[in-house]
Amino acid sequence: MATKKKTIRTIPQERTPVQEQDPRERVRNFDEVSCGYRLEEAQREAERCLQCPDEPCVRGCPVGIDIPGFIQKISEKHYHGAYDIITDTNLLPSVCGRVCPQENQCEGVCTVGDTLEPVAIGRLERFVGDMAIKGGWANVPYIEPSGFRVGIVGAGPASMACAADMAKAGCEVVVYEAFHTPGGVLKYGIPDFRLPNDVIDAEIDKLKQLGVRFECNTLVGRLFTIEQMLTEMGFHAVFIGTGAGYPSFMGIPGESLNGVLSANELLTRCNLMRARDFPNFDTPLQPGKHVAVIGAGNTAMDALRVSLRLGAESVRCIYRRSKKEAPARVEEVHHAEEEGVDFNWLTSPIEILGDAENNVRALRCVKMELGEPDESGRRKPVVVPGSEFEFECDMVVFAIGTNANPILGQTSKLKLNKRGYIETDDNLATSIAGVYAGGDIVTGAATVIQAMGAGRKAARSIKAYLGLRDSDAIYQADGGAGLFGIPRAEHGFARVHLA
Repeated sequence: MATKKKTIRTIPQERTPVQEQDPRERVRNFDEVSCGYRLEEAQREAERCLQCPDEPCVRGCPVGIDIPGFIQKISEKHYHGAYDIITDTNLLPSVCGRVCPQENQCEGVCTVGDTLEPVAIGRLERFVGDMAIKGGWANVPYIEPSGFRVGIVGAGPASMACAADMAKAGCEVVVYEAFHTPGGVLKYGIPDFRLPNDVIDAEIDKLKQLGVRFECNTLVGRLFTIEQMLTEMGFHAVFIGTGAGYPSFMGIPGESLNGVLSANELLTRCNLMRARDFPNFDTPLQPGKHVAVIGAGNTAMDALRVSLRLGAESVRCIYRRSKKEAPARVEEVHHAEEEGVDFNWLTSPIEILGDAENNVRALRCVKMELGEPDESGRRKPVVVPGSEFEFECDMVVFAIGTNANPILGQTSKLKLNKRGYIETDDNLATSIAGVYAGGDIVTGAATVIQAMGAGRKAARSIKAYLGLRDSDAIYQADGGAGLFGIPRAEHGFARVHLA
């Protein structure tokens, strides 16, 4: 019997809310803020999907997840089927369901969102991913070894996506990570209250089940070079997905004072090195009592909220534009407001003031107003004359963006652009044959799912470079297909390795 076609009038009109920790409680712990959907909540939200024939949400997803397909499986209560559909293109559903900016991607183009609130695609993806972790599900296909070895530099989202696709293509994949545990920015940059460590570890285990090997505490460019990977170490191709974790500062007076640090340092010490659990973990971190965080992106929100949980009495966000222009997700700003962060919009720091012992004692700022749009399309902040003021603080955290770490550029012949990022062509190939790069090390800071999209794109290019048939690609059978549907150009094909 055919199911009745859904319309905007027949679906549940309200977006299904998700339970969250009370702000008064969560500000004292690192437990996850969002509790995720329960079974009946996921079922109700799945009913809001119209199953659009043109699938704008799929086009809005950087890795092309079959979103209507997995939501339909949820509606049918075939949850393992939903997991299989998602993991065809994304092995990290529990991660992406939590940290992807769905409001600017799949949900941003959801047809339901034209009239009502869009379908909560991210929450549904997380629901399926979490059910898979709880049930111990895995989507490991039969893999025929190809004989090729692929080396991957960095163990963040771009690298993990590339590693998964290359492992499925039958390659021996080795991932080299500078830190003591894989995960990249997922581990060092995102606090547990947004993305719990056990979720990351569970998703990484899925890669290990595909045969991916992780070598941690290995800094490529210092222990060995990219060129050595292709020669002495016997890799047939290399992917670089090291991210862009080199922090930026403003260059204002006082940045060398004690108590000034980058958000990267604060978050890495707190998240990866477990300074939040001192003295159980012997990682030094001097928590500030009155903290100022400069910037208003997602990293700034993490730094603000971490500072509260570390015991700060007051935490201020300093941002030179208005709330409307803040690059952070709306949800993250909302959570920070609920937890008591003091937002100072249209405010820019001009000097950090120190005491006699070179410790931070105050931050001097000026008020701003928005003028004409600049090259980014946003209205440019302009200083309000005579608006200088200062306030007391003992810690200043810079969260104004990151740059490419220079180590790989200094130790290899990779061509870099003027900003120090690795230069690639449209297929993500670098200036060294057999070496590909993607994610933040190519584009600058972007989202987790965009990095994963780059990793998958690079994997397709590596497969083409190695001569591996890609089942996800459409092949042109120029001149017609021959025996068993094999294109004529591939008849009699044999791979030759030259000594």
